[in-house]
Amino acid sequence: MAPLRCILFLAALCSLIPALHASAGDADPIYKSCVVQCEKSGCVGEKCFQHCKFSSDGKPIDGPWYMQEPLYLRWKQWDCRSDCRYHCMLAREEERDKLGDKPVKYHGKWPFQRVYGIQEPVAVALSALNLAMQFHGWISFFILVYYKLPLNPNKRTYYEYTGVWHIYGILSMNSRFWSGVFHSRDVELTEKLDISSAVALLGFSLILALLRAFNVRDEAARVMVSAPLIAFVTTHILYLNFYKLDYGSLNMKVCMAMGIAQLLTWAVWAGVTRHPSRWKLWVVVAGGGLAMVFEIYDFPPYRGYIDALALWNAINIPLTYLWWSFVRDDAEFMTSALLKKAK
Repeated sequence: MAPLRCILFLAALCSLIPALHASAGDADPIYKSCVVQCEKSGCVGEKCFQHCKFSSDGKPIDGPWYMQEPLYLRWKQWDCRSDCRYHCMLAREEERDKLGDKPVKYHGKWPFQRVYGIQEPVAVALSALNLAMQFHGWISFFILVYYKLPLNPNKRTYYEYTGVWHIYGILSMNSRFWSGVFHSRDVELTEKLDISSAVALLGFSLILALLRAFNVRDEAARVMVSAPLIAFVTTHILYLNFYKLDYGSLNMKVCMAMGIAQLLTWAVWAGVTRHPSRWKLWVVVAGGGLAMVFEIYDFPPYRGYIDALALWNAINIPLTYLWWSFVRDDAEFMTSALLKKAK
């Protein structure tokens, strides 16, 4: 299911990007004043932060802030500004709640409750479950093609798409891993890794969709299909990482173009093929459509934990299982057809 899942996620994410540049919360004068005061005093209300206390030369007292915490907590890398923003956000949202106002975004994000330094704990947990489901799907596919289905005299699989599905599985697990890291702690590095891995997965998923739907088996033909797309995706990733990390405009067009092309490829193929497991594709399309509704219908996190993205991740767990089930069925179907031809 993951090709469709990646399409829907990136398409919906791209459509929501303009909101990331300006949010009502961080434009609030009360919030801004709180952050400025916190960075001077090191406190928000009764809560104070040691790493917000500086000497006259501007250096933190008692050494770098990250050395003032236990080793198991140093990974989170919260500094004075980020802690001030977080606690000022919570304080402001508490005031707004008492006045009957709805939550607003701060710096492009809803007000989430941290858990052990993790920004979006539910999204991280569900990303981990998605990663586990991707691993389960990939390893079960590996066992099927190499240990359960017959191999040819050269000890290679009869299924001619084994290699591309292995690459797809690795890219999928990589994307889910960095997604979890990004939702755990949003900094420039994790943001770039998350976006880069997602774009790489989307680009390769499009290649895979074209190869499988058009039944491209010849190596030279595969190179002709893949090379231009690989070059394009690589260039785009380099652009995002070393020139401009731009969620909107160009990146939106790239995401939408690859996503729509891939979605149409799978949908048309599902409609014309006589594949015995084509119904699984239709279920994935329907489930992916429901997931997209949750992604587009962006709403504040319930009790500071569960938002639309968390629900989107939850829906994708069973869809990922169903998608890899289709991949295994496809391997069995094509292997059986090739063996019948050989006889």
